[in-house]
Order: sequence, then structure tokens, then C-alpha cells
Amino acid sequence: MDINQNNLRASDIRIDLLLIANMIPDGVRVLDVGCGDGELLNFLRREKNAEVRGIELSPNGVNKSVAKGLSVIQGNAEKEISHFPDNSFDYVILSQTLQAMDRPDRILKELLRVGKRAVVSFPNFGHWRVRIHLALKGKMPVTKSLDYPWYSTPNIHFCTIRDFVDLCEKLDIKIEKGMAVGNTGSKMFVNSMILSNLFGTQGLYVIARN
Repeated sequence: MDINQNNLRASDIRIDLLLIANMIPDGVRVLDVGCGDGELLNFLRREKNAEVRGIELSPNGVNKSVAKGLSVIQGNAEKEISHFPDNSFDYVILSQTLQAMDRPDRILKELLRVGKRAVVSFPNFGHWRVRIHLALKGKMPVTKSLDYPWYSTPNIHFCTIRDFVDLCEKLDIKIEKGMAVGNTGSKMFVNSMILSNLFGTQGLYVIARN
């Protein structure tokens, strides 16, 4: 079942999370790495009949997830994911967290070790507003998707959509689906890498082992 965005109330789920949910088939096993307050997992359990689990660093996020009746463990994602056996899940989700990882290359490998497929989203540092801000002001930008000042940001590895695609190629990871996400959190209907990298505020990809 593919959920129609137009038939859902805005209160059901954030639109960028809905894009991820639409990539997940019914009745599958899902691990959300960095699941926050469990909004996406709760939606997948309710609307897609998914068997869901999560990892979250923030105790507050874990508490909110558990209050929803979700199975979520607290801890560092890069350490905790190593405890899961190979092929434990059908899909592993890493939403807006790749740039905060110590080693993005290693976490991508781990996602595809424990899951058959992974859904990865990340803020695009190649967006035109970021480029102009750096060019004109000479300062690290603060935007909707990059919303921390440089001195307190958890983001330690900024990347662009092109960077991510190049990394997947280097790691011999297959990209099954990919899209650029616009300012509103909705899909951008562009097929060009140049345009996606220039106008997308986020990248969203489904990846698998080759």
C-alpha cells in the first residue's frame, strides 16, 4: 500500500518522514537508527503493520518512544548497531543523522549488514542558499535543515547529494531509489544530479548491497 500524501492530515506525520514511510513496504521488520521521539516508527507500526525497533541517543527521545509503546534502546547508534546480527531487519532507517556520525562510511556498511535495505536521508550542504551564504558572508550558514551554529552543532561531516552518491559508488553500494527533497519537505521532481544538488535541501535514498 502506498500512502497518498494528500489524504493525510498534517498532524499524522511530518511530510519528510512520510516520504520515508512511502518507501517502506507493508509488514516488514524495521530498525530506525536515531529514531527521536518515535514518530516515524509509530506511524509505520500503525499504517504499515511493520515490526519496529529503534535506537536513540537522547533519553528524552527514548522516554517519548517508550511512552508510545515502542521498543527503543538508548545509546550511541554507531556502537549499538554492532550488537544486531546480520540480516536482522528488512529495512534500516537513518534519517537526518548521517552527518552526525563519526564515520559515515562505516555506518552505511553497518546499516546494510543488519538490514537488507537502508533508507538514508541527510541535509544537503550543496544547496544554493548554503553556497551563497558562504560565498557572500564567509560564515557557516544556519538554515532550516542545518539549524545549529558551527560551535555547537552535532553535525561533524557535512556532505552534499553528490558526495553521498560518490561514497555509495566507492563502497560498492547500490542506490535503488533516490530523490531530492525541497524546502517544504516534499519531493522535488528533478532527475538531474546537478539540479538535485543545487536545489534540494535534503537527499533521500534507498540503498542495498550489490
